[in-house]
Amino acid sequence: MSPVDCTIDELAGFLGAPDCALFLDFDGTLVDIAPHPDQVVVEPGMLAALTALQQRLQGRLAVVSGRPIAELDRMLAPLVLPAAGVHGMERRAPGGAIERLPAPDFTGVRAAAQALAELHPGLWVEEKYGALALHYRQAPQLEDACRTAIAAVVEGNPDLLVMPGKMIVEVKAAGIGKGTAIRDLMAQAPFAGHQPVFAGDDTTDEAGFEYLQGIGGVGVKIGPGPSAARYRIASAADLRAALALAAAMPTT
Repeated sequence: MSPVDCTIDELAGFLGAPDCALFLDFDGTLVDIAPHPDQVVVEPGMLAALTALQQRLQGRLAVVSGRPIAELDRMLAPLVLPAAGVHGMERRAPGGAIERLPAPDFTGVRAAAQALAELHPGLWVEEKYGALALHYRQAPQLEDACRTAIAAVVEGNPDLLVMPGKMIVEVKAAGIGKGTAIRDLMAQAPFAGHQPVFAGDDTTDEAGFEYLQGIGGVGVKIGPGPSAARYRIASAADLRAALALAAAMPTT
């Protein structure tokens, strides 16, 4: 089933609903995709909207991202939100310290990714706690080579999962993802017992959509492409516009 297109006004209604527990991806959702992750632009207006929404929702606003939480904090400063980083390998409940789940061994994946990157200067390897990513945004013609090399080294290892994304092949711990991260946050105050909404743009967000909608929540796909999400909005810019509208809604 394809997502149903929704307008900015309709999406704002979901995001600002009094009972909403809001979960947001970062890259491609809160910010536009950039050639390199360090080059993304965080708009001041978006930060202001998130700050207002955090207050409106009484703290029920979290970022669920493939980035480490430390990077999210740096980019969203001075705002500090509940978060799941590295696809759920890192967790921070409201007001809590960052907790890390046990990480698998990436030795073989690291060697294969670095060997390929040394042969092709357009590739680069990103290592994070509990995950390793091979980026080919600057060499899109190497997509098949990247996917084949990583799949070959992960094959037969039940502890690892290959997760293709936008111009990236990422390997993470099996059994951990955005779905499990949202599940665990939803079991805690202040999220527990409220209506979850999750917005994301990439294949890595699909597990979050599937889990959340399985418990009666709402998934919102950002941009084109197939998705399990119930609704779709055209772009990250439209999501930011909806966040601003939701933040400005009068409280009841």
